[in-house]
Amino acid sequence: MMKRSDRLVAMTNYLVEHPMELISLPFFSETYGAAKSSISEDLAIINKMFKTDGIGYLESISGASGGVKYIPNVSMAKSEKIMDQLCQELEDPTRILPGGYLFMSDILGNPGTVRNIGRLFASRFAGLNIDSVVTVATKGIPLAYAVGDFLNVPVIIVRRDPKVTEGSTVSINYVSGSSKKIQTMVLSKRSLNPGENVCIIDDFMKAGGTINGMRNLLQEFDANVKAIGVLAEAEDDEEDRVVEDYTSLLQIKNVDSNKKHIEVVKGNYFLNN
Repeated sequence: MMKRSDRLVAMTNYLVEHPMELISLPFFSETYGAAKSSISEDLAIINKMFKTDGIGYLESISGASGGVKYIPNVSMAKSEKIMDQLCQELEDPTRILPGGYLFMSDILGNPGTVRNIGRLFASRFAGLNIDSVVTVATKGIPLAYAVGDFLNVPVIIVRRDPKVTEGSTVSINYVSGSSKKIQTMVLSKRSLNPGENVCIIDDFMKAGGTINGMRNLLQEFDANVKAIGVLAEAEDDEEDRVVEDYTSLLQIKNVDSNKKHIEVVKGNYFLNN
C-alpha cells in the first residue's frame, strides 16, 4: 500500500496537471489503492495547502457523477508580487524602441513569466465556462497557450494570411486601431463549433483594433466572447479605444524616448479583483 505522504504528492501533482477537470473519488481510490474516506481526507489536506499557497482551491461536486476539480485562483498578494516584478522589468529604459514601443520579447519568451501570466488570467476567467482561448499570430501565442493550459482548453490561432494546411477559412477585413490601415485576418472553419464560449488573449493593446477584429471574426462562428485579456495596454489620449470590456495586467503610462524614462503601473485586473 502506498504511504500517505507519497499519495499526497501523487494526487497533488495529478490535480495540478489536470486543472478544471472533474475527477471522481473512485478514480483516486483505485489508482492509489486507498479507501474513499482516506482519499477525502487527503483532498482536504491538499485543498488547505492550495489555499495557503495562494494558487487555487478544490471544488467538490456531490452526486453519483461528482468528484473534485482543481480551480486555479491566484491570491491577491501573489498576484501583486508577480506584477510588481513585471513592472520593474518593463521600466528598464534600455527597452525603449523607435516610435515609443517597448522591447518585450524576452518576457514573452520566459516560460516561468509566461506561466505566471497565464495563471493570473485563468484565475480571473475560471468561472466563465470557457471552451477555447483565441489569439492572433504571433506574439500573443505563448500567453494564449499558458492560459489554455490552466483552463484546460484548446488554443485557436487567428492568422493574417490563409495557410493551405488550414483548409477552408473565414476571413474578414478590419481597421487597425493604431495605424488605421485595412488589414485581414482569417480562421479555419474547423476551428470552432457554433456557440462556443471563448476568451481572447493578446500581448499588447493600443486602441484595440486587432482585438475588435478578432471579436468580429468570431461572430461569424456564432462564438460567445466571454472575456478579453491583454498583458499590457497603452495609455494614449489621442486614440479612441474601440474595446471597453477587457482585463489588463499592466498599463504603460509614459514612454519618454528623450529622457529614457518608462512608467508602468498595474492594469485594471487589480481594480476589478
